[in-house]
Amino acid sequence: MTLIRPLVLSLMMAMPAVSHALTDKGTYKALPSETPTTFKPTNDAFDYETRDVMIPMRDGVKLHTVILVPKGANKAGILFTRTPYDASEMTSAIASGHLAVAVSHDDEPSDVLVQDGYIRVVQDVRGKYGSEGDYVMNRPLHGPLNPTPVDDSTDAYDTIDWLVHHVPESNGRVAIIGISYDGFEPLMAIVHPHPALKASAPMNPMVDGWMGDDWFHHGAFRQQNLEYIYEQTASRKNHYKWPANYADDYQFFLEGTSAGAVAKRYGMEQLGFWNKVVAHPAYDAFWSQQAVDKILGREPVSVPTMIVASLWDQEDIYGAFAVYKAMAPHDDAHRLFLVAGPWFHGQEIGDGSSLGAVRFGSNTGLYFRQNILRPFLAHYLKDAPDLPAPVNAFVTGENRWETAPSWPMSTGDTLNLVPEADRSLALAHGGHGTGTGTSGSVEYVSDPTHPIPYRPRPVGPMSGTGWQHWLTNDQREASARPDVATFTSAVLTAPVRISGAPHVHLVASTTGTDADWVVKVIDVYPDQVAKQPEMGGYQLGVSMDIFRGRYREGFTTAKPIQAGASLPYDFSLPNANHVFLPGHRIMVQIQSSWFPLYDRNPQTFVPNILLAQPGDYVTATQKIITGGDATYVELPLGR
Repeated sequence: MTLIRPLVLSLMMAMPAVSHALTDKGTYKALPSETPTTFKPTNDAFDYETRDVMIPMRDGVKLHTVILVPKGANKAGILFTRTPYDASEMTSAIASGHLAVAVSHDDEPSDVLVQDGYIRVVQDVRGKYGSEGDYVMNRPLHGPLNPTPVDDSTDAYDTIDWLVHHVPESNGRVAIIGISYDGFEPLMAIVHPHPALKASAPMNPMVDGWMGDDWFHHGAFRQQNLEYIYEQTASRKNHYKWPANYADDYQFFLEGTSAGAVAKRYGMEQLGFWNKVVAHPAYDAFWSQQAVDKILGREPVSVPTMIVASLWDQEDIYGAFAVYKAMAPHDDAHRLFLVAGPWFHGQEIGDGSSLGAVRFGSNTGLYFRQNILRPFLAHYLKDAPDLPAPVNAFVTGENRWETAPSWPMSTGDTLNLVPEADRSLALAHGGHGTGTGTSGSVEYVSDPTHPIPYRPRPVGPMSGTGWQHWLTNDQREASARPDVATFTSAVLTAPVRISGAPHVHLVASTTGTDADWVVKVIDVYPDQVAKQPEMGGYQLGVSMDIFRGRYREGFTTAKPIQAGASLPYDFSLPNANHVFLPGHRIMVQIQSSWFPLYDRNPQTFVPNILLAQPGDYVTATQKIITGGDATYVELPLGR
């Protein structure tokens, strides 16, 4: 102790004196802060003005809305988007005084916006980010699924009414536009629309989440969307992020067994929308009553509407064409437009020169924005004289745009692709099948412990280029597997043009009591392609989808399959607008898993596959009945 005291004293003597910095009460005097309590930026150099407002709805809830007004705007049209993805971020993607740069977000066709001087308005839907109220995924219209007096239609109406009375620079005309979920909103806005709504442009819209958009395809659950459901519904501002503990989603979901087991591991029983998905695995009233194509099929086309579809839309490939088909019979005033481009989900507002390895010979996205979208908006917001054709569709294979009065651009004739027992593919015109060979069969073993990956491993999440391009991936890896039945035509000597949705007539048996059927129509390139060597022998998916066998007798009720019985399965594939060129071949692939995008069918019938247990998963032998009038794919021939 005697050694410690002198050391402490010496240290104390070496410390600087600080007593002069103390007040009488013994506290430190504050050093003045260099940060103001409130800072008001001056944006004099900006070419636009930002107004951040809360707009009241009819029930008193206020919705956060960002209004961007170009400097000098006078009697300008309003371009309006409603989003669950943060209006503030969408309107300030990059800190810039230039409007075109600030709104360079994935949902912004900024070149059209800036060139034509529109006022830009982006709003958080109720319950998300800066908006008040409760969030409900794709909030249904007022009715059996929504007893409240408010929905996305009324919110759009009330917002438009406020805008035309509170934005003096506007001409009182509004167009609503958006992609995906933001594309669902323009469809809701045209249900009992506000008189100032002069145009609607739903792009790649969410329409029917069970039949073929985000949540299911013909009953098969898109389990990789668990991440989206988790992040989108667990908090108002998407604070909770999906923990990515695996580099390969294939391994993650394989070890997780069922989608329900994975969801339970992540505490998703706390999430209202996930509980609804689990409670409604079949196409019951919960899904059918909120299907937007069914709703709009009962409405007159009162607002000019341009529906934009992507032919390789990896997220919402069903909805755009379904809405067009439902609305077309009610288009007495010719207000309905359709665009079909060679794009992934949302690619139309980016560079559309290629998709994965497939090249299109021009920037199809720029062409769409400048030559189709721009005149459509200008006509209804600015009285510009020109309008695009009712239908603009890109012909893949021949790589050109084509116009028509209606969709599909078909002759009304069909070509049947008829699988044969020797793995060949016969081409027959009209009738039922009419294959050239005798009846036979092709078998494969479907093992749920080794499901077929839908894209090369490691399988990443539903984001990034790997996800965007997967529908155009080379299908050779699948065709080489023993659990894929592959049928190939002879080399074509003349072009085969298709336009519309191929229809599958599958006759098959299984040793299980449930089964999934994945059918792909594929364009097989010549063995060598001089100008693009990597395309030699390429197997390009033109139209592909999955069907859950338990719904073969109807989508509303799941029923077990009779083991060993040869039964028919009829379903449609996504729309295509394609030319199989001379020198190419046509291929059909049939398989029983597409993993991990779609959950595995246990191949034993259980009441709810989302809740299947490890012991439910069994190996099954699948038999495709070939030849004659058994299995065939009906192609709609184009003009």
